[in-house]
Amino acid sequence: MKAAKGGPPKTVEEYLARVPEPARSTLEKVRAAVRSVVPAETTEVISYGIPAFRNEKILVWYAAFAKHCSLFPTAEVIEEFKGDLKGYTLSKGTIQFAIDKPLPGTLIRKMVKARLQSTKKKKK
Repeated sequence: MKAAKGGPPKTVEEYLARVPEPARSTLEKVRAAVRSVVPAETTEVISYGIPAFRNEKILVWYAAFAKHCSLFPTAEVIEEFKGDLKGYTLSKGTIQFAIDKPLPGTLIRKMVKARLQSTKKKKK
């Protein structure tokens, strides 16, 4: 997704408003799944020009591109859930999926919970 006139988005709402359908609805489903499991004090921010959830540190990012959407839950989480992610295009820290077919909500919630656990372990 290229930055529209006026520069990069300043809020998640502004970012999503610039995303054409069906990718916007797909990202809204991803956003809702993440929001359903993060602690109440988690904030939504723009990081690296894309939406992210922050709870002390960034938990996950998500974004729309011309031909796919992506979730960025970190390499550690992708490694842990590799078996569940068969059929998706993966790179070190990225899961790509179709712009009109979000990742299953149950899988997103499991991955976000795993990411929350890993950030808690590193804090100790």
